[in-house]
Amino acid sequence: MPSDIESVQFQLSKSEALVLFDWLAKIDEKVDDLSTDQAEQHVIWKVEGLLESALTDVLASNYHERLNDAKQNILGMND
Repeated sequence: MPSDIESVQFQLSKSEALVLFDWLAKIDEKVDDLSTDQAEQHVIWKVEGLLESALTDVLASNYHERLNDAKQNILGMND
């Protein structure tokens, strides 16, 4: 088995990261209904965890409001 020591880095805006986190969390909730294999599940959990640790919004009492603002920001509605 080849060693996977290379890494990939990319940047997202805070709004993009929050929307991606929310989408991954929704996928995680429905994982039993999807044909997700173990490797895919592992990657989903890893990315979701990285985003969760980087975003303070995830634990905010007004999370859904912040998520809505992020979606509007992405679509250019908060200019």
